[in-house]
Amino acid sequence: MSKFVIAYRAPEGYVPGRADDLAAWAAWFGGMGSSLADVGAPVREVAQLGECGASQRLRGYSVVTADDLDAALALAKGCPGLADPGFGVEVGAVEELP
Repeated sequence: MSKFVIAYRAPEGYVPGRADDLAAWAAWFGGMGSSLADVGAPVREVAQLGECGASQRLRGYSVVTADDLDAALALAKGCPGLADPGFGVEVGAVEELP
């Protein structure tokens, strides 16, 4: 199994923490079972360098284990944030360093 980071990106004005939103996130995380290697954490203060996209900011991350990128994407597709306009998810393979 490989590790993949899921980065959550949302518009600058995005307001997290609605009661229904928190329940949906908890259910999604719970549904991933042992594939969820690190639930991660929200990100509140952000600075950017280089080409990061003008309309979105990093809002949090999680680490999952999956057989390949397609399997990690399948896990990420259940992200409740994707129901919000302007919310995005990036998934990337974590390279193990020697």
